[in-house]
Amino acid sequence: MGNKPSFGETDLLCPQPQFPMLLWLLLLLILAPGRDQSGVTPKAFLLLNPPWSTNFHKDKVTLTCSDSLSPAQGDIYWYYNENLLNKKSEEIQIDKTGYYKCKTQRSSLSDPIRVDFSFDKLILQAPHPVFEGDDVVLRCQAREKAKEISLYRNKTLIQSDFTLKSVSRNNDTYHCTALIQGFLWTWKKEISKHLTIQVQELFPPPMLIASPSSPIEGSPVTLKCETWLPPQRSHIQLQFCFFREDKALQKCWSSSPELKLPTLWSEDAESYWCQAESVTPSIRKRSLRSQLYVQRIPVSDVTLEIQPPEGQLIEGENLILICSVAKGTGTVTFSWHREGTVRSLGTKTQRSLSAVLQILTVKESDAGRYYCAADNIHGPILSKLIRVTLRIPVSSPVFTLTSPRMQAMVGDVVELHCESQRGSPPILYRFYHENVTLGSSSVPSGRAGFKFSLTAEHSGNYSCEADNSLGVQRSDRVILSVTVPVSHPVFTFSPAGPQAVAGDVLELHCEAQKGSPPILYWFYYKNVTLGSREAPFGGGASFNLTLMAEHSGNFSCGADNGLGVQHSEMVILSIIGPPSNKTTLITEGVTAGLLSILGLAATAALVHYFRTQRNSERLSTTRTPSYSPREFKEPSGTSNTNPQEPPDPVEPQPVYNNVNPGDSDLVYSQIWSIQHTKENSANSPRKHWEDKEPTVIYSDLKKAYPDDSTGQASIGDSDLEDAVENYENVPCILSALDR
Repeated sequence: MGNKPSFGETDLLCPQPQFPMLLWLLLLLILAPGRDQSGVTPKAFLLLNPPWSTNFHKDKVTLTCSDSLSPAQGDIYWYYNENLLNKKSEEIQIDKTGYYKCKTQRSSLSDPIRVDFSFDKLILQAPHPVFEGDDVVLRCQAREKAKEISLYRNKTLIQSDFTLKSVSRNNDTYHCTALIQGFLWTWKKEISKHLTIQVQELFPPPMLIASPSSPIEGSPVTLKCETWLPPQRSHIQLQFCFFREDKALQKCWSSSPELKLPTLWSEDAESYWCQAESVTPSIRKRSLRSQLYVQRIPVSDVTLEIQPPEGQLIEGENLILICSVAKGTGTVTFSWHREGTVRSLGTKTQRSLSAVLQILTVKESDAGRYYCAADNIHGPILSKLIRVTLRIPVSSPVFTLTSPRMQAMVGDVVELHCESQRGSPPILYRFYHENVTLGSSSVPSGRAGFKFSLTAEHSGNYSCEADNSLGVQRSDRVILSVTVPVSHPVFTFSPAGPQAVAGDVLELHCEAQKGSPPILYWFYYKNVTLGSREAPFGGGASFNLTLMAEHSGNFSCGADNGLGVQHSEMVILSIIGPPSNKTTLITEGVTAGLLSILGLAATAALVHYFRTQRNSERLSTTRTPSYSPREFKEPSGTSNTNPQEPPDPVEPQPVYNNVNPGDSDLVYSQIWSIQHTKENSANSPRKHWEDKEPTVIYSDLKKAYPDDSTGQASIGDSDLEDAVENYENVPCILSALDR
């Protein structure tokens, strides 16, 4: 049998709680917070000593009123069955059944507690306070000795162990039974009254509080899951989790009762709630759902910015349009427009105060005035118009060359033109010949021109260049071939010298120092064409001639490249006959002497005749004839038949007389008078000389050959006489010829 309590009750099989009153008070002093987390005045609470809510009649129970800031200060208000007791102390002693509660100056009214004082022989005791999740030890007490004690829950025997694990707030009832020793050591079964354990909330259901309660869109919001623990259980750790609709906003669980949302948007205006859970024991409670309302600020002060600045772009660059708003929250829809177009250039919807649209590789058609619009459901707001201008680089210019004829010639004036079909003005045009600048011209629009007179050096590649400071473009090359007329050719022969021997091969060479190829060379003997040679690549040409005795006379050449024939100066060549014996030489000498005498007689007669006609005229001085290409014409054998061209007038002609009578080998035979008339030179390229100087009279000096039995000194016609020897001009009177 165990020791009996001081009240005389018998302690049955249920063990006594191990928390004395002083320990409870010490725990409250250490762990009690200064104020409830909700900011509301916390409730006072009652402590019982002994801690049983059911006691035997005549037992005494001490009630202590406490708050979170124990020890309590000031007056304490006690209530018994809702009636205020005339007691002000922190502790009171009671022995009546009823509901008790209290209040301190720093707390609100405590929850009521029922304390029973029973007359029964068997009672079931539960400690106070009991919180959710606590393990509770019940005690079945009898006034007398008892045995066979049993515990029932809801009239069902549960176990012989009187410890209840993790109790919760419900309507379960408990009672116990036991055999109590009675009179004459008899045992009688007794049943206790039914007991409902007063289980208090470990913490109330949390309340979700948003700060600010009506946030502005885009601003941060702090959510708080607010609940609190009683001072008796302030050592228990709570953890929290936050939800939007049915989705957790963070990883559950967190020891912090607060959650900060950095930004909140209008689409986030949904229902929110939270959960709180104690770690040990595991008690979980959730808040009510709270609808969060988000304020949206309409957009204002819409501006459009263009990059590059000032709206100056070069065709082919990228245009960047930046649309911004000074105010506005939430999702903003930006759109970009060009004046005069129906469709927008682009749209973007995003949570920002600005958006960027890039137009790649702008073209000339992209020039114009631009604006943008912004809308966040309250209606679009437009920006001001900004003009965008494009500077267009020049296109490859078109180069043209204009000459007065199909084949440009030296001296022609040619005109160069250069024009770019596209390009922002002003455009500077440069003209090039073989990459050397000829000149330049700047024009505000259209094409540029450049003129110059051609020289022989102007053949080659021509091009132009266009530049408007946005890039240089070069045209295609145009090849110009300047045709140079041939110059007067130089006529030479090889072997060189004034005399040649019949039978030799003479190389005649004609070369014009200037003239565009191909060049056709003509070789002449006494205006008769000997032959022609072509120089396809320029330079000179040669003609080989086997000499005969009749080839003495004037030789020349002409050059022609289609732009007119130019003639060389005449060159006189004497042909020496083959050597003869002495008899032949004597005969030739005699013959020459006789001929000389006859010649002198004829000369004297002529002189006398001219003197009688012109006594006033004087004899001209003796001179040697000279020749130029202008004086020489190729004989054609026909006269000019063109009736529109009058014949050239007959000019006075000097008379030449043979000199050197002392040479016995020479015979003076004939005097020739050659009348020059203008002939039609269009029939042959050989006839290009002009008659500008007086025609001369030739006196042919012929050698007499002894073996010439016929008395003929030459062979062939009169145009091909024997080799001409020395001549001397003899002055004579020209009046006869004037008639």
